[in-house]
Amino acid sequence: MDHQEVVIVTGGSMGIGRAIADRFARDGAAVVIADVAGAETAAAEIMATGAKAIGVTCDISDPASCEAMAAAAVHAFGRIDTLVNNAGLYSTLKLTEFSKITPDEWQQVLNVNVMGQALVTAAVLPTMQAQGAGSIVNMSSGTPFKGVPYLLHYVASKGAINAMTKALAKEIGADGIRVNGVAPGFTMSDGVKANPHQIEKLQEISLKSRVIARDQLPEDVVGAVVFLASNEAAFMTGQTLVVDGGAYFH
Repeated sequence: MDHQEVVIVTGGSMGIGRAIADRFARDGAAVVIADVAGAETAAAEIMATGAKAIGVTCDISDPASCEAMAAAAVHAFGRIDTLVNNAGLYSTLKLTEFSKITPDEWQQVLNVNVMGQALVTAAVLPTMQAQGAGSIVNMSSGTPFKGVPYLLHYVASKGAINAMTKALAKEIGADGIRVNGVAPGFTMSDGVKANPHQIEKLQEISLKSRVIARDQLPEDVVGAVVFLASNEAAFMTGQTLVVDGGAYFH
């Protein structure tokens, strides 16, 4: 590569997103942290290590906010090589029977987890198409593979991401753009730790289901994302890698 790689990480101020952003920065990329809160602080901490970064406040459910974020990335660094669609709703969701999930709750999750990824992708796509190259990594989940109950709105949203990953890979492959996904298991992220109801209900079940019987950490997800974004995965597109310690064999 004859230029510095430029990577956008949505939801990059904390948790899995922050771990991903930190790794790309350590590997020499210029990183754009896009988040509803904490983006500038996270970027400042990354810059303090000597890496290049900017933080952009972005609501991924708002088309104008996504367009402004993509424009800020190009203004700062001149291009966009990789988009990591990491932002989404999960840790604040309560385990709820299907019949008790309200229409508003459904709409909120779908607006962020599905439309959010679609809007961010649409915002960066013209730049990648003009370059004739790019890599998009969508954050999915192991839940639609396993059929996890009591989170139907979330599971449906991530099932949609798996389908979008395949369809978009076929649609824009001729433009030199690859689209792949990563499906983590139940991860002890900052958001999960801040919402103990998730830990109480799901931690023990997750541990018992795994071949590698320990808690999954944000850092466990990073390697798959970096790999899919890299030239090492140049002949891979439309794939979703399950990273869950062997809870589901895909």
